[in-house]
Amino acid sequence: MSSHEDEPAQRSGRLAVAWRYGLAVLISLVVWGLPLVAAGEREPGPRLTWFLVGDPVLGLLSFVLIRWRHRRPALVAGVLTAFSFVSASAAGPASWIVGSLAVRRRWRLVAVIGLLNVLAGLVLERIGIGDDALPLWVSAAFGFLVVGILVATGYAMSSQRQLVDSYRDRALTAEREQVARVAQARAAERTRIAREMHDVLAHRISLVAMNAGTLSYRTDLTEEERTTAARSIEDNAQRALSDLRAVLGVLRDPLRPTDGTPEPPQPGVDDIAGLVAEEAAGGMRVRLSNRIDGEVPPATGRTAFRIVQEALTNVRKHATGTAVTVDLAGTPDDGLVVAVRNAAPVGPVARPSLPASGLGLIGLAERAELAGGRITHGVDGTGGYAVRAWIPWTS
Repeated sequence: MSSHEDEPAQRSGRLAVAWRYGLAVLISLVVWGLPLVAAGEREPGPRLTWFLVGDPVLGLLSFVLIRWRHRRPALVAGVLTAFSFVSASAAGPASWIVGSLAVRRRWRLVAVIGLLNVLAGLVLERIGIGDDALPLWVSAAFGFLVVGILVATGYAMSSQRQLVDSYRDRALTAEREQVARVAQARAAERTRIAREMHDVLAHRISLVAMNAGTLSYRTDLTEEERTTAARSIEDNAQRALSDLRAVLGVLRDPLRPTDGTPEPPQPGVDDIAGLVAEEAAGGMRVRLSNRIDGEVPPATGRTAFRIVQEALTNVRKHATGTAVTVDLAGTPDDGLVVAVRNAAPVGPVARPSLPASGLGLIGLAERAELAGGRITHGVDGTGGYAVRAWIPWTS
């Protein structure tokens, strides 16, 4: 918290102390001044001398001691109460300490000091300079009434302070929770961007790397085969750039001005056939079975497309040359099932394996979970590898 933010609280604290001192001074002046006015022109004597000299000295000392009411509440309360037995001008600080103890809810000490204050008032009235003392029961009742008002005021102030503290704690808690939510949202957004970039680019880049690897280690290729591989590299590199622009377009701030060109639609279930055909044209033995009954919602279709895309990319990386089946099935009532399986490799793979990031299947699991579905993957009983996902029809 900055110094500028502390200034209002400091001013409020000084104001609170100032009005307490002002009220205590007023009480002391009234309690000390009324008997003096009632006494009129009285001949000097020990009582009057004490009232005019000693009493104000103890009163001033009481106003000094009240500053330590928070550090030594019991000691200060005892000393001020003792002063109030013989000093009318100490009535203000003595009353203040009763309210202060009530604010802190130190009820045992409040009870003791409160009774002593009532007794001090009775004693001071009997030994003061006035001659017309009230009946004892009236003085006692008035003393208990004053102490009761002080205690009630202190309790109310304590309740108000606790309420303000609870509001402050709630505000701080809400602020911390907001900061945590913002941090969590930022982390989720970074994860979403990383997942989207991986799914879009891994497929194209793996094709580029595979064809480049073929050119580097195959020396028996004909000129036509070399030209075909080079064209595949160029084509997939251009598509990778196009996909990258599409992803950045989706992630762009919607409030940011664009050149007016509409963003391309996101891939869905209908694009899986083209994806499979592209893989087949690249040499993969892949077969598609589509048994979907109904129109798949765009969000569900996009999740299914990314699952198939990542699964085929993994086959190309780790099980090149194996037969692959892509099965799609589902209805609005049963949800969408996506299954991609490759057979077990027979002998060494035809091409060197590509670098594995280890993030593809993690990203697919995250996608399925965000869509409200589930995904399983692993080696099946025949040695092949299968990826199976279930996605709710409306995800």
